[in-house]
Amino acid sequence: MRYLYFILPALFAVNALHAQSETAGVKQTIDKMFTAMRSSDSVALRECFSPTAVFQTIDEHKGSTTVKNVSVERFAGIIAGTPKGDLDERITYGPIQIDDHLASVWTPYRFYHQGKFHHCGVNSFQLVKLGKEWKIQYVIDTRRKEKCVEDDTASPAQ
Repeated sequence: MRYLYFILPALFAVNALHAQSETAGVKQTIDKMFTAMRSSDSVALRECFSPTAVFQTIDEHKGSTTVKNVSVERFAGIIAGTPKGDLDERITYGPIQIDDHLASVWTPYRFYHQGKFHHCGVNSFQLVKLGKEWKIQYVIDTRRKEKCVEDDTASPAQ
């Protein structure tokens, strides 16, 4: 019975370290995607996504809301054709939830084009762990020019 006093805390510590490691891996994938955007590196960008990834954006136009699909290939093509440094999406990490091979991440953001504020919103990421790597399986975002967080505390993903 005395062994439980030593074993249980050790098990909790191992679980906590594993959770921190998984969270770091999830963030690393998302950060890599935004670094690739800023660097106009379509190869690195593609590496962040699973082969069957879905990329969507919620669009509002004249009071009508639609969901637009964009293929990862199309997105990577846009990134490749943009000069380095022109696209800068500054995120802050909200909740990150992980269960086994599934992660869900909420990242409010402010987007800058050629150094000037363009729009803001929120990204919702779903990642899957394929082998030993986290890959983006699904991302959907909102976009707006008003009702944005006023401070510029969000920083480029590292």
